[in-house]
Amino acid sequence: MSLPNLAPIPELYVSYESAQKLKHEAGTLASWDLTPRQVCDLELLMNGGFNPLKGFLTEADYTGVVEEMRLADGTLWPMPITLDVSEAFAGQVEPGQDIALRDQEGVILAILSVTDKYTPNKAREAEMVFGADDLAHPAVNYLHHQAGPVYLGGPVVGIQQPVHYDFKARRDTPNELRAFFRKMGWRRIVAFQTRNPLHRAHQELTFRAAREAQANLLIHPVVGMTKPGDIDHFTRVRCYEAVLDQYPATTTTMSLLNLAMRMAGPREAVWHGIIRRNHGCTHMIVGRDHAGPGKNSAGQDFYDPYAAQEMFGKYQSEIGVEMVDFKQMVFVQERAQYEPRDEVEAGATILDISGTELRRRLAEGLEIPEWFSFPDVVTELRRTRPPRANQGFTVFFTGFSGSGKSTIANALMVKLMEMGGRPVTLLDGDVVRKHLSSELGFSKEHRDINIKRIGYVASEITKNGGIAICAPIAPYTATRRAVREMIEQYGAFVEVHVATSIEECEKRDRKGLYKLAREGKIKEFTGISDPYEVPESPELRVETENVDVDNCAHQVILKLESMGLIGRS
Repeated sequence: MSLPNLAPIPELYVSYESAQKLKHEAGTLASWDLTPRQVCDLELLMNGGFNPLKGFLTEADYTGVVEEMRLADGTLWPMPITLDVSEAFAGQVEPGQDIALRDQEGVILAILSVTDKYTPNKAREAEMVFGADDLAHPAVNYLHHQAGPVYLGGPVVGIQQPVHYDFKARRDTPNELRAFFRKMGWRRIVAFQTRNPLHRAHQELTFRAAREAQANLLIHPVVGMTKPGDIDHFTRVRCYEAVLDQYPATTTTMSLLNLAMRMAGPREAVWHGIIRRNHGCTHMIVGRDHAGPGKNSAGQDFYDPYAAQEMFGKYQSEIGVEMVDFKQMVFVQERAQYEPRDEVEAGATILDISGTELRRRLAEGLEIPEWFSFPDVVTELRRTRPPRANQGFTVFFTGFSGSGKSTIANALMVKLMEMGGRPVTLLDGDVVRKHLSSELGFSKEHRDINIKRIGYVASEITKNGGIAICAPIAPYTATRRAVREMIEQYGAFVEVHVATSIEECEKRDRKGLYKLAREGKIKEFTGISDPYEVPESPELRVETENVDVDNCAHQVILKLESMGLIGRS
């Protein structure tokens, strides 16, 4: 009998011989170096994971997807898959041209035949795809602050897949998975999408889902790009491997999906369903608040917790995958087992640990009970996330020139060195300009580059368990946020706004800079001829007028103590 979910699906790769020829010819083409997100998208375009797409969206397809969740020909497709480029690059390219798409190392992966070049309305894209043009949403922030302003569309010819050096045996293309299912004789396959480590509740949930659907289980975690601040995929995959032993090997397999998530809630669920269909699955578990990014600017959840299930249900027949809706699993103390929350009778004792609570326990080195997670998983998590008092972190001072940032930063450095235990590095604005950024001026673009360099160095110090203290002016919110995201992958980011007024700074004017700025001799001077965007919610705000430096530095120490970053001596 023919099973469409197990038959091979089309890929966009050419034969080995053609690929060699194209590689040679591509030497003369304009080249675009793909961003990490674009590499993820391209891989799934080429291997059929994004079937029926044949390339990056044309303007007509893009408009249809944003407005109606449909390609121009009416096919259901909820997520814009676009090649965003800089204005400078777009200026060199016209429809009708071919361009080489290369990875960060310059290796050619594909050729794009450009049919469309267009400038999107990003506010509209954010509103329609993510539900709000709100920078608290990581994908909206990406759209406005990282993605290029011009989109190129057109079909892609695949030359070779991106190289992955990690977990090679666990990575499968859609056709490799389909071939595996055929070989194993699996007919019904339920996919479990996850970007978090698996704990006992997930195991119980997946067991139940597989039983309910009478299907085999594919644990299909995302290892491309998830949400800033998520646990890195190396740790997560080691956690998954630790849990796999708890599953029957004959009915369960795990494969890694190199997907760049958008955290788009309901639309993302539909998208995940189509991707799972392409990988040969017949069913998919859709969880509560599936692919939700957390809170919006007003502190509310971006999406209703069951909106994703509703939207998936509405399009289920077109997606071609049946939904197994996730019941929230809770541990019932009296019976020492997991049960769906809606089936637990009143009066029973429910035990549950939220993601936030789990992170707190890891951060503080507290016990994580065995009913909640597997000892092997907890061991892996503790290796990557030691208690906060043993992790690196960054203290990032921001404020006007002359506000006292450097002076407080110096005092803080001395106090932390007195405590001992971790190396402390001060990245002062002037010192960094001398050693890292001597070629930069003071335009907005150059200041952003300077701050990002400081952020990069601080992230490396944090990653390696040290303390970085930064004291640049850092006037722009978007740049401070980019630095925060860089550092929070590895440890805490403590933003300290030194809230000295511009009048007071001008009075102090030790270096005579304000005077020169008033005379027009220094262009683009923060607070005089260039804006300073005041941090809305820094971890700490310190007032320096009529307060001595020692007291200001001590306020920072108290804040670090309250966050668990330094122990009480």
